[in-house]
Parts: sequence; structure tokens; C-alpha cells
Amino acid sequence: MSSLHIAAQFRILMPSSEIFNFFFKFPPFSDMISIHPFKAWRPDPDKVEQIACVPYDVIDTAEARSLAESRPDSFLHVIRPEIDLPEGTDLYSNAVYHTGAYNLKQMQDSGVLVQDSRPQLYLYQQQMGTHTQTGLFTCVSVKDYDQDRILKHELTRPDKEDDRTRHILTQRAHAEPVMLICKGSEILTRLTNRVLSASEPIYAFTASDGVIHRVWQIRDTDAFVEAFKEIDKLYVADGHHRCKSASRVAEKLRKGDYGDDEFEFFPAVIIPMDEMRIMSYNRMVKNIPDNFSERLQNTFEVVKNIAPLPQKPGRISLYADGTWLGVDLPSNSSADTVEQLDVSRLHKHILLPLLGIENQRTDPNLVYVGGIRGTEELKRLVDQGKAELAISLYPTSVDELIAVADSGQLMPPKSTWFEPKLRSGLLVHTF
Repeated sequence: MSSLHIAAQFRILMPSSEIFNFFFKFPPFSDMISIHPFKAWRPDPDKVEQIACVPYDVIDTAEARSLAESRPDSFLHVIRPEIDLPEGTDLYSNAVYHTGAYNLKQMQDSGVLVQDSRPQLYLYQQQMGTHTQTGLFTCVSVKDYDQDRILKHELTRPDKEDDRTRHILTQRAHAEPVMLICKGSEILTRLTNRVLSASEPIYAFTASDGVIHRVWQIRDTDAFVEAFKEIDKLYVADGHHRCKSASRVAEKLRKGDYGDDEFEFFPAVIIPMDEMRIMSYNRMVKNIPDNFSERLQNTFEVVKNIAPLPQKPGRISLYADGTWLGVDLPSNSSADTVEQLDVSRLHKHILLPLLGIENQRTDPNLVYVGGIRGTEELKRLVDQGKAELAISLYPTSVDELIAVADSGQLMPPKSTWFEPKLRSGLLVHTF
């Protein structure tokens, strides 16, 4: 049914002038992505390096406390507020959530963060060694997420959803952006290059890990908004729990008289798929059966002294007893998209039958190590007795991620590790 037909049905319910306003604000059956300029809270350029920090979920409390030491303006005080409370404080206590909200308010009131006078869009560029990626920093619509125009590839955990939801509601802010992927668009490329060549970044700094971060303010926001009306889908890279929590917050606040509907949007950095970089998400097994080596040799053709970093899809490297071993996982071209992933084949042929690991999400014998830590970290942990077996994987590709999401399926847990990570505290969305 067309918009005109629907409008005709509404004619008996509201005046014609209100019909126009209704459909202008709420397009009836839009299946394109809606981006939303926002009035960001952001640092003074001279303070940005002291404020910006790593995301909340890549460090633990002890690491956050160490990183924030002697840095009173670090955004870690907002996203990891337990660092300002006594050691041993329950991470889910009311004090943690209220401390985060207090710290954010203090940063706003003291001028550490200053709010833009009007809604804006930004470009956010990261350079890690020879790799550079540039994304649009914007807000996206909760409804696009709820209606599967922003597609997920992982399950979320209720306890982590609850935690992020409480932080958002207490702070009245989406403190950290999610990372989304979009397919290539010539018009977006042209618009992006125009901004990069026509102006200087408002932020440019090198973080402690060597990654260079640059942010540009976009003057012609309308052009980007229009360009995204040609894009029908986005894909979650990092931030599944933040997406789901934003949806839960909006559902809750819709039930009250909250005023404007800014809570219907949450911040994201949208990066073209050909600029994304995925690293391995490796595995360690704390305890292995006594007969594991024998069964592995009987099941596979095992190559000794192999390179720690697998050189092709389907090949894994295993480290135990001071030796790297190479194994090629059986493939099945008729299997569905998820079953063809290396992480799925690893579970089917090794984790389950040889190590007895049935549930990759909950088994305490299985530990995950992000690819950024490298294979030397895997070797070190095994040599120190923290685990008996390390497994180095070939990275999942962006094409595989998109294929899984398009098919409506979900990947096994910890299938992707994206680098470089977005910095937190650069642009904060409040409602």
C-alpha cells in the first residue's frame, strides 16, 4: 500500500496539514538507513589525548585503574567508574552506576567536555601502521536495529545487556560508539574524500599504542544524510551489547513522557567494508586430556614446527609442550555459511570430539585471546602454565561476517577481533 493510500485512510482521523507533518517525521515503510546528526559533547583539542581512552570491554578493572592513574580527565572514569571506588567493589552495585553518571556530569560542568551548539556529523580516521580506516561518526536509529536493517552476527548476554542498559539510563548518555560496517558506496567515498581534502582535522593525536586518531567536522551534513538513503543495511562489527542496550533503553523511555525522542538514536562509526581489518580471535584450553596428542595424530595429518600464524583459511596452529603444530581442518562446501567458518570447523573437529568442549560460550576450560596480543602471547601463557594448549586461527573475513548476517545466522562466540579499536570519549551522545 502506498503512502498516499495510507494518508487517505488517515484523512478521517486528522486534518490534512497534520497528515503531511506525520509522514514527514515518520516515513511509513522506509527500508533505508537513517543517520542522525547530534550535538556531541567533546573535548578541547588540547586535552583530547588525556581524555580519550580505550573501550570499556577490552580491559579489566585493574588495567583501567592503571591507565587512569594520574589522568583525572580520562574518560575511563565514566566508562569504568569502579576505578574511583574501593578495590573489590561489586561491578554491578548502584555506586558504580551513580559514580559514572557523576563523573560525566563533572566533566560537562567543568568544561572538560563542551557540547556542540548544533547537531553535527564527523569523520573519524584511524591509522595503525600501514592500515588506515575512515568512518562516519553519526547517530543511527534504534528502529533500524530493531527492524533488522542493522544486522548482528553474535548473540548478546543478558547480564552484559543489563549492565550497559543501567549505565546508559543512569548517565542519560550513550558514552561510547559502536562500530558498524557498510558496503561500498561511490557517493560516500566522494563525500568523504571531499571533507578530508577540504579541511584540517579538529583532533589529531597518537595514542599510547601507536594508533593515530583524526577527527574532521562535516559541514554539509545533508549530503551524507541523503547518501545513506541509498543504503539498505549496516552490519555490527563491535558493540553488539551497546546496540541491544540502546534498544532496551528506547523501549523503556517510550513508555513515559520524556519530551524529545533523542533516545531513539545511538552513536556509531560506520566504516566501509573494504577498509575494515579483522584479526584472529584465538583460543586457549586450560586442561587437555592425557591422550589428546595421540588422538590428534590419529585424526589429522599433523605438521610439526609450523609457523605460529596460519597462512590460509582452514589451517590452524596449535602450541603445546614447546612445539607449534599445524593441522588442516576438514571442509564441507555444502555446509551452511556458519558451519564453513574456521571457528565452527575447529569446534566440530577438535574442541568437541577431542577436548570435550560442548558449549564454546560457557565452558570454563576455554579461554579467548584477542589477535592483537599476537602468537607470542599464546606461547608465553602456555609456557607459564596458564593453559596447556593454545590455538592460533586464520582470521574470519569481512565477507564471511556479512554472509552470516545476511543469512540471518549467528557466529560462534568470539569469532572476530577488530583492530584498531575506536577511542572512547571523543564524541559523546546525550539525551
